[in-house]
Amino acid sequence: MTTSKSASEAARSATMSRIRSKDTKPEMLVRKALHRLGYRFRLHVRNLPGCPDIVLPRHCTIIQVKGCFWHGHACQGGRLPKSNTAYWAPKLLKNRERDRSNERKLRRLGWSVHSLWECQIGAWDQFGLEARLLKSVGAK
Repeated sequence: MTTSKSASEAARSATMSRIRSKDTKPEMLVRKALHRLGYRFRLHVRNLPGCPDIVLPRHCTIIQVKGCFWHGHACQGGRLPKSNTAYWAPKLLKNRERDRSNERKLRRLGWSVHSLWECQIGAWDQFGLEARLLKSVGAK
């Protein structure tokens, strides 16, 4: 017996399938800014806890580009949905707990970990983003 999805479930499924975890717009802005500044980095290193977004091995620095909704930022974009809270609240809490755990593991391994939020990246101009990255990574 096959079950068919309702129109709203199909639409939601199509929307969710377009959400990417890698190569997002905020991540691409950060990567381009780092490259402009002359930094070289590795992406999504699988043998490090949490598969960090951007790894600068020479500087022992990791930059995580976090989406406000998925990682529970305290901004407008990070608010809990009003519908289906029984599903979303534990899921988003688990994401935050996993983020903290991975960050602790990375720091124990000697990495400096910096998080940039989607809303911050969108609010900064090119020079603001570059200044924040220079502060995070340190002068070359």
